[in-house]
Amino acid sequence: MIKTLNTFEKAPVLMRDAYVGAMLKAAEANEGVVALDADLSSAFGMSPFFKAYPERAIQCGIAEANMVGIAAGLSAVGKIPFAHSFGCFTSRRACDQIMISCAYAKLNVRLIGSDPGVTAAHNGGTHMPFEDMGVLRSVPGITLMDVTDPVMLTQLVAQLAGDELYGVYYLRFPRKSVTGVYQEGSTFEIGKGITLRDGRDVTIIASGIMVPEALIAAAELEKEGTAARVVDMFTWKPIDAGLIADCARETGAIVTAENHNITGGLFAAVAEVTARALPVPIEPVGIEDSFGQVGSEDYLKRAYSLTAEKIAAAARTAIAKKAKQ
Repeated sequence: MIKTLNTFEKAPVLMRDAYVGAMLKAAEANEGVVALDADLSSAFGMSPFFKAYPERAIQCGIAEANMVGIAAGLSAVGKIPFAHSFGCFTSRRACDQIMISCAYAKLNVRLIGSDPGVTAAHNGGTHMPFEDMGVLRSVPGITLMDVTDPVMLTQLVAQLAGDELYGVYYLRFPRKSVTGVYQEGSTFEIGKGITLRDGRDVTIIASGIMVPEALIAAAELEKEGTAARVVDMFTWKPIDAGLIADCARETGAIVTAENHNITGGLFAAVAEVTARALPVPIEPVGIEDSFGQVGSEDYLKRAYSLTAEKIAAAARTAIAKKAKQ
């Protein structure tokens, strides 16, 4: 069941607070849940968990590869480890451990990458993961999710902390404030996109912080007489190929919107599906093969064209290309 807010206001809960709240509930419900951190428990807001469950919280220091190796070991003895660092370090620094110690070994590990893309803001280019999902998308069997808001995050953590799911999962989300999209009580199916708005002229496939931008763009396009469908594709792998194929067939044009490098990212994943199912014009909105820089999130969104205006312009281009086919 999905219920949207239909507003564009900041969510009342910070993402890190939603995460620690969900983790505390998960630990209470399942004694196998363990939290690992790479010297970010204070910045990430996990101190309440470390205080409540000191025997199930491991401070690994600034050593992400080692942290993921420890998580793999915990999984091997039946635990459900959640290992966190900034997204750039969870993915890049620990890639080999994720590939071999976790995925190749067929273990049950949850990896958390905070402050993805421009949400790293003043931490700058070295800490700004434009590539984390692309790095990990080629790992066999891994599940990748770009979380939209606190409601989704809370519900996904509850799912991942249960005994029903098994495998390697990577979640990326900002630590701080995001725009709220979903009402409390909404539930989400991993691997399935969410159609937030219907339309037959073009489909905007977005995730994470770009979902509100996509909805704003669709509202602006409606004023011009263009009906834009909006899909929250929060799971990048396994991606919802059936929904993408339906959107290609029914609207004939697609825009992707991602807080990530378009090389190896959501644009690439969607294009791979349409190339096999039904080739249609696709216009990407995302990072154009660049490194990050220091700045506020709002400044960086403008600097890298991660805006509703850019999405609307891309939709017009895709529709124009469709008309020439």
